[in-house]
Formats: sequence, structure tokens, C-alpha cells
Amino acid sequence: MGWEALFSLASVLFCFGMMAFTRVSPDLITSAALTLLLLAGVVSPEQALAGFANQGMLTVAVLYVVVSGLTETGAVGWIGQTLLGRPRSIRHAQWRLMLPVAALSAFLNNTPVVAVFIPALQEWARRHRLQLSRLLIPLSFASIAGGTCTLIGSSTNLLVNGLMLEQSGSGLALFDLLWIGLPVSLAVLLFVLLMGGWLLPNRSSAMEEFADVRAYTVEMQVEAGSPLPGRSIDEAGLRQLPRLFLAEIEREGGVLPAVSSKERLQAGDRLLFVGARDSVVDLQRIHGLLPATNQLFKLNDERPERRFIEVVVSSRHPLVGRTVREGRFRNRYNAVIIALARNGERLDGKLGDQRLQAGDTLLLEARPSFLEQQRNAQDWLLISPVGESHPLQHERAPLALGIVLLMVVLVGLGWLSMLKGALLAAGLMILTRCTRGQVARRSPDWQVLVVIATSFGIGAALQQSGAALFVAQGLMGLAGGEPWLALTLVFGITALLTALATNNVAAVLMFPIALAAAQQLQVSLLPFAITIMVAASASFATPIGYQTNLMVYNAGGYRFQDFLRIGLPLTLLVGLVTLLLVPLVWPF
Repeated sequence: MGWEALFSLASVLFCFGMMAFTRVSPDLITSAALTLLLLAGVVSPEQALAGFANQGMLTVAVLYVVVSGLTETGAVGWIGQTLLGRPRSIRHAQWRLMLPVAALSAFLNNTPVVAVFIPALQEWARRHRLQLSRLLIPLSFASIAGGTCTLIGSSTNLLVNGLMLEQSGSGLALFDLLWIGLPVSLAVLLFVLLMGGWLLPNRSSAMEEFADVRAYTVEMQVEAGSPLPGRSIDEAGLRQLPRLFLAEIEREGGVLPAVSSKERLQAGDRLLFVGARDSVVDLQRIHGLLPATNQLFKLNDERPERRFIEVVVSSRHPLVGRTVREGRFRNRYNAVIIALARNGERLDGKLGDQRLQAGDTLLLEARPSFLEQQRNAQDWLLISPVGESHPLQHERAPLALGIVLLMVVLVGLGWLSMLKGALLAAGLMILTRCTRGQVARRSPDWQVLVVIATSFGIGAALQQSGAALFVAQGLMGLAGGEPWLALTLVFGITALLTALATNNVAAVLMFPIALAAAQQLQVSLLPFAITIMVAASASFATPIGYQTNLMVYNAGGYRFQDFLRIGLPLTLLVGLVTLLLVPLVWPF
């Protein structure tokens, strides 16, 4: 083994150590390692940068744009309500999540499945007060496990099957892998459900740790023709938003002050809520609820163009002492008051009848230009945008879901590659205005994309330098003449290479070694090929082993050791299931 191989292995160990024991961003770590390999001449510039032109990386980038269309139209909420429902506990939530994800991943590329579910899961977790850190790793693991069930469930399965066709002229049918994929999927689901309580991190979000002490009062109206009329308060999800209280319902001139969770909504109901700002903003995103003020629809631009902005009224404000309606707030500022907070008090009556006081905090719906126009005005003590929050265009949600379904069908039938299907869907999202150009440009998570792209370069260094082949051949020498031991080593080495590089790189490196072992032992190649497929997909122990792990890594605020703690024993369990069943189904 030359110095290039030693340097490559040292670079990989550097990445592992930095990720495991520091808080340095993963994209900086992998970029630094790839830079060192490039400067040392272990990889050429073309090899180092090949990951940035890789179809898998580009597909993930384009899928962020597709997902922005689902997010901007509120379709992610539909996904959450339809597929995920209402969980009774965190374990029940994991079950409701993992089962459909594994089933979908058996027939679809798991990257778009995870990409679509991440925003839906974030909203679902917030609404039902669940720890997101206990859900995103199960999301990735379920998609990986489901991909082992069919030949098209993973690109690795297709790659190894292609190599088998080249060598022997025979391959696998679509559902042949179900004999091993189904037990592996069940093992993964049961392990996470039974052991997740101890092994998954339990971190509260910033919203839970730093509660908003301001109590906003907000009026919402049930829209006629929406899904809400006829549903109970509980079924509509209006009891689940954190730190938000439904104080009363105004209906046909009367008031229901003590609202039961079984009370059924009617079109035109005016709902008075009291609660935290972020939950008030979430109310604006529920399909079928509109701010009760009729001033909202008199603004001279479309709702998706507006922003939620928080302001604090100063003592010099010209409307202090006057009601919102008397002061003609909309005409003066081209903005509408969505909610009002005053010293934590609960305000009675309609917002339009409230007399403004110095120190009142208002949540406005306004054009983005409001910030520049009013930044230096003496009317306000504070002006602050509420993140990237803005009203959703629910009427385009069916169109956004239709575009995603079209992408899935075209890719599933093999008429388009995953990259071409994603590009088509992203273009349609922009053309149909399900998402806007500026939103699409901001949607990719560049940290995830950089880690994916640089990981390909590091994997190329392991392959080109001979480090991966040296390690694999050295360990295979331990097998002697025992087929089952050789199969065990094939699984272990493939899983190790998957953790170090990527699943496809591991499969490509291990196939010729497994072929040589099968020929030397004079046994069938098939059990070795099946084992490589499963082991290359067993990317549970590190976040860099599979791109879906990288996608949830940032979203869940995970640390490297979080994957190691639950992924290592899970990899051992999957290995045990594989090594017990594969020789029985596909004998040597």
C-alpha cells in the first residue's frame, strides 16, 4: 500500500474524528479533507470536482425546488394529515411514519420520498408537539430499508444486478429481493420502535426551549367550501398547536365561550385564539382558515407576495388611543393587523374595535416593501420580519401534488431518469406559480449538497489510491475456505465501505472481490451479490453513508454520534438477519 492509500485513509479518519468530537460544520470538514487530497495529488481536479456534476447530487438540489412548491402551496400539510394522521405517542408517530415511507421507497427512489416528507414531518411534529429529532432518523432509515425490498427500490440493487448480468447472463426479477427485503424492513422498523426511546436523541426545538411570553389575540374565520366545515375542533387539528388556546367561537350572532374539542365547525364561524406568535403564524397556513378581517382582501397585491411582520407601537404613533377601524390602518400603511398582543392580556372583542396603546405588539400581513418604508418611522419601536413566513396559496395545492405524482409516474415507468423527472417537475412548479423564482433559488440546502459532492471526491480517493481494495482483500484473506465466513466478511466490509464512502462505491468495489471469492470456493455468486445489495444499503451508522442521512442530518440538528449510537447496533442486526436468511433462500 503506497503513501496515497495511507493519506486517503488518514483523510477519512480525520473526517470521522472531526464529525464525532467537534461541532464543526460537516461541509467544512469534508471540503477540508478533499482539499488536502487534491493538494497532495491523490485525486485530480476532475476527480475532486466530479461530485458537483454527479446526477445524484444534482437530483437532490432540484428536488429542493420541487419540495418548495409543495411547501408554498400548503400541500405538505395535506400529506401530513392524509398519511400521518394523529399520533397517540412518539412510538405511534414513528410507526405511522415509517410504514408508508418504507412502502413508498420499495417502488420509488428514496431521495424524493425523504425530500417530500421532511417539510411535512416538520409541520406535523410542530402541530402535534413531537420531538423532530426522534422522527427524522427513522424517516431516513425506513426509506433505506424499504429500498431493499425490490430490484428498483435502490440504485445499488440495479447496479449489482447489472454486474451480475455481465458476469453470468442472469439477473433478478422485480420482487426476488422481497425474501430478504421484507425481513430486513421489519427488523429495522421493530428495532427503531423498541430501542428508539433509548438510542434516539431527545432534543427540544428552540421554540420549545424559549417560549414566546407574548399572548397574541387573533380572529380567524372558517372558509365556506373548505375541508373544515363539518369537522370537529379536534379533527381540524386546532387543539394541537403548541401554546395556542381557542378561547371562543362566534356563530350567527352568538358566542360559544367554552369550546369543546368535539364541537363541529360551521362555515362562517369566527374563532378567537390566544397564543404564541409562531402558532398564530401556523394558523395562517391551515387550509380553510382565513383572518376574520375583510381588510385583508383589499390589499393591492396577491397574498403569496406578502410577508408576516412584527411591530411594536411607539408612544408617538398617530393611532394611539384610536381603534384600528377608526384609524383606517390599512389605508395608512397598506398592511393589515392579523393579531395583537398587550402585556400578556387576553383581549375581548374584535381586533378592529381595539384601541391601540403604546407598547402594543402587532402581527401584520404586509408587502415586503413595508420594512424599508417604515424602518426609520417614529411610529414604531421595533419592526421585525417573522423569518420567511408568508401566507400560502392553498388553491394551488392540488396542482403541486399533481406535478409530483406526474414526476413519480414518469420516473417509475422508466420514461425519464430521476434527474430529468425532477427538472421537469421543478420547471412546472415555477411555470404554474406553485413556487416563485426567488423562493426556488433559496430552497436548496447548500450545506447538504456540498457534503454530498465532496463525499464523492473522498470516495474516489479511496478507490483510486487502492486503499479500499487493500482493506477489502486483506480482510477477505481471513475467510479461508468457509463460504459462510466469507459471506460474513463480504457483508462487514461492504457495510464499512458504505459508511466511509457511498453505497454505490462500496458495491462496485466489493463485487469483483465477492466474484473471486465465489469462484475460489466454487459456490454460487448469487448469495454474495444479494449480500452486497443489502450491506451497501445498510447505511445506518454514519450520516455520510447515504444521501438521505445527510438530508435529515441538518434538518434534525443531529450530531455524528447520534447516527453511530443507533446505527451501529442496527447494522449488526441487519447483518445477522441477512447472513441467516440469504444462504437459506439462495443456497451456496
